[in-house]
Amino acid sequence: MKLLPELSPLNKRRWANFRGNRRSFWSLILFCVLFGVSLFAELLANDKPILVSYRGDLYSPVMRFYSEETFGGFMRTEAVYRDEVVQCFIRSGGSELCEDDPEAVIAEVEATGTVEGEAVEAGWMVWPPIPYHYRTINNVGAAPSAPDGDHWLGTDDTARDVLARVIYGFRLSIFFALIVTGVSSVIGIAAGAVQGYFGGRTDLIFQRMLEIWSSTPSLYVIIILFAILGRSFWLLVLVAILFGWPALTGVVRAEFLRARNFEYVRAARALGVSDRVIMFRHILPNAMVATLTMLPFVTTGAISMLASLDFLGFGLPSSAPSLGELTLQAKQNLQAPWLAFTAFATFATMLSLLLFIFEGIRDAFDPRKIFK
Repeated sequence: MKLLPELSPLNKRRWANFRGNRRSFWSLILFCVLFGVSLFAELLANDKPILVSYRGDLYSPVMRFYSEETFGGFMRTEAVYRDEVVQCFIRSGGSELCEDDPEAVIAEVEATGTVEGEAVEAGWMVWPPIPYHYRTINNVGAAPSAPDGDHWLGTDDTARDVLARVIYGFRLSIFFALIVTGVSSVIGIAAGAVQGYFGGRTDLIFQRMLEIWSSTPSLYVIIILFAILGRSFWLLVLVAILFGWPALTGVVRAEFLRARNFEYVRAARALGVSDRVIMFRHILPNAMVATLTMLPFVTTGAISMLASLDFLGFGLPSSAPSLGELTLQAKQNLQAPWLAFTAFATFATMLSLLLFIFEGIRDAFDPRKIFK
């Protein structure tokens, strides 16, 4: 039983061409590995244990909310698992002596398995490889602190783990870029196709509207909207889409203007084929090479826009895992070069991989390379 449909001969040639470009193919593999790892950021970098054993029962704090009362405490708020008292409750099975001297109770449980002579069912916790969330503040020493065994890439100027913020920030940047690129491309391609295919008055009206819209200062609009509605991820996505979709319109319009009078288009019209089918089944595939040539710039532009706005202070909320905010911290803390090196390496790797992947996709859809 086949789980996936078999590729057509044309798509097989495209895939073969893409695999033949070793730089693009291995960039895709590396990008998928990095992005796949970042999708499980909560299991890699978190200030909550992955698994907790308490009195014989298993709990998963990463996935669910547990109050301190669950582990023998007195608070109904979520348990702070990095707190020694909470750790003592879990290790000792909820002993009330943890409130007085948690370190002594934990030491006694580890040494004898008892608390004041009474046997207890010792609990345990499985922590992520990086026991810090991107919001976790570790107030130990001066900040920013240099890389060490506890913080592999050091901490920023508010004592937050840099590696944890990079993992979450990488995922956030990729999601932002994919959403903005996908929606902007659909809108821009549709608008350019309508302009180029119908031409005449339709093209003229669209062009004047595009000129007015493109001259609107996007930064001022963002500042005004954020001042009224507050800063949020989805509001920034909406603004990026509103000002990003015209990037592909001109390219698609030119391709449709060139192809609308070709013989195969005239033949399709004479046979009674609908305009929608002609536009998106016959003309659009031939315009894909020019369109895909622009997609890398749209994607990297979305990432650069997010980083630039965060760097200027008009992007995501300050608590968000922003790579642009990390760059700003590198500028403000020249005595901490690990911040600058980390930000540069992250952006260079992310943008280079995306450019190489789109380069291979563009070549794979090029008819001159498919049918040669």
